[in-house]
Amino acid sequence: MKKNMIIYVLSFLIIFLLAGCASSKVQDNTTESSEKLELTLDELSKYNGKDGNPAYIAVDGVIYDVTESKMWKDGEHNGYTAGKDLTEEIKKVSPHGTSVLKKMKEVGKIVE
Repeated sequence: MKKNMIIYVLSFLIIFLLAGCASSKVQDNTTESSEKLELTLDELSKYNGKDGNPAYIAVDGVIYDVTESKMWKDGEHNGYTAGKDLTEEIKKVSPHGTSVLKKMKEVGKIVE
């Protein structure tokens, strides 16, 4: 009986030590999402997808990251370039309208 108790206690201690030493990496997206950009249209123009820069577009004052989109290769899509406010083009010319923006990450807003 005493031997079983010692085995249980030692097993518990080993499990406790292993659990305490295990790496617990938790990805924190709150910092990234809480630090939204505030850019003027002039500042937005630098995010054109060229020379290693990310590709951002603005629609209705919201800035979207289109860098990873296959449709926005090198910051260009159907004759339009990133780094601009494309509200009119997306709403009036684009066949998909604003619905495709739901797939894009919002990274900020336009300020005056």
